Amino acid sequence: MSRSEDEEHLKLLSIFHYVMGGFVGLSALFPAIYLVMGLFMVFAPDKFMGKHPGEPPPEFLGWFVLGIGCATMLFSLAMAVCIVFAGRSLARRSRYTYCMVMAGIECLFMPFGTVLGVFTLIVLMRESVKELFQANRELDVSHD
Repeated sequence: MSRSEDEEHLKLLSIFHYVMGGFVGLSALFPAIYLVMGLFMVFAPDKFMGKHPGEPPPEFLGWFVLGIGCATMLFSLAMAVCIVFAGRSLARRSRYTYCMVMAGIECLFMPFGTVLGVFTLIVLMRESVKELFQANRELDVSHD
């Protein structure tokens, strides 16, 4: 591969990482349903049950649902930030190991994350791409 092709591939991968990070960030809104359910279960259990008579669920169950919703949202937002940061690192040709690790983690997000992760790993495994990252690292060290 020529240097210009490698740079073009890294640029495209960077853009796709930004898009994937946006999708993961958007998916972080879905657990808001659990947040609302948990809040209703804790603070308005009679309204949570609606027109169905009977005992409301125990309060700890509401806190549990609320905790699951918060944890899921935080995890999704953290992953979105990490994916976007990996895209930025690819664009700057820095943090080679971080980009490799994130590409491996992205493979868990089927189907689009798997495709993006595999293509990122394929591109990053090329010797010419490793040299681009190494050359950029040496430039950063010389500027310090």
